[in-house]
Amino acid sequence: MCDACVIESVKKNMLSRRNLFRAAAAGAATAAVAATGALSPALAAAPTGATDLTHELYEEFPTYFGPQQFFREQKFNFKEHTFNLFELRYSEHTGTHLDAPLHFSADGLSVAEIPVENLVVPLVIIDIRERAAADPDAQLTPDDIKVWTAANGDIPDNACVALNSGWSQHLGTDKFRNADADGKMHFPGFHAEAVEALLQTKAAGIAVDTLSLDYGLSPDFAAHNIWLPAGRWGLEAIANLDNLPTKGATLVVGAPKIRGGTGGPSRVIALV
Repeated sequence: MCDACVIESVKKNMLSRRNLFRAAAAGAATAAVAATGALSPALAAAPTGATDLTHELYEEFPTYFGPQQFFREQKFNFKEHTFNLFELRYSEHTGTHLDAPLHFSADGLSVAEIPVENLVVPLVIIDIRERAAADPDAQLTPDDIKVWTAANGDIPDNACVALNSGWSQHLGTDKFRNADADGKMHFPGFHAEAVEALLQTKAAGIAVDTLSLDYGLSPDFAAHNIWLPAGRWGLEAIANLDNLPTKGATLVVGAPKIRGGTGGPSRVIALV
C-alpha cells in the first residue's frame, strides 16, 4: 500500500474514533442529566450577579438553645508544620444551616439524600419587615402569601419561600435571640397555617433570617412539624435578603452531604 494511502486510512480511522468519542460523551452527558434530575426551565436564564446569603460562622454565633455550638482546635500550624489545619466540632443546626426532613421525622430524607435538583431552586421572598419592626412576635401568614401571589403570580414549582423580617441586621446583638427575663425568645417565623398553605404548592423549601422556622415563642415547633415530615427542607439564619428582588433569583444551597445527617451549616448563594 502506498504511503499516501496509509496516511489517508489512518485519518479516516481517527475521525471515526473521534466521532465515536463525541457520541459517547454526548450520551454520558444526557445520562448524567437524567441521573441528577432536570432543573426548572425558570432557571435557564444566565445570572449576572451572585449574593451570599450566608452568615460567617464563629464561636460566639447565637444559638437557639443558648450555649455555644461551634468549636475549633488547631491541630497543625504553618510555623511548625508548613500548613494549617483545624479540627471542628459543631451542632448540625448552627449558623446559616439547612434542616433536612429527617430533623423532624422518624425516617425522612437525610441531608445527603435531598435530590440535588431540589437545592438549586427559584427564590421567592415575602417581606414582613415593617410588621416585624413593630412586633418581634410577628409571623408570616396565609394573607402574606396571598398578597405576594396577587402581585407576582403563583409560587413557582420547586421554589424556596423565604421570610424577610429584617432580623439578620440584629446579628451580633442580644436582639438576635431577643430573650426576655424568663428566657423566652421573641423573633418572627412562619405561622403554622402559612406552612399548611405552602404544602398545597410544589415549593421545595422555606427559609428564615432568624434562628428558627417557627417564631420565637412557639411552644411546639408547629412549622417544623408540618413542613419537614412532608419531605420538604428549611433554611435558618440566612442573610442579605434585603439585597434581592422578591422574585426572579435562583437559590443555590450548598448543603453538606453527610450520611444520615439531619442538616448542617450551608453556604447559600442567590444568583440574579
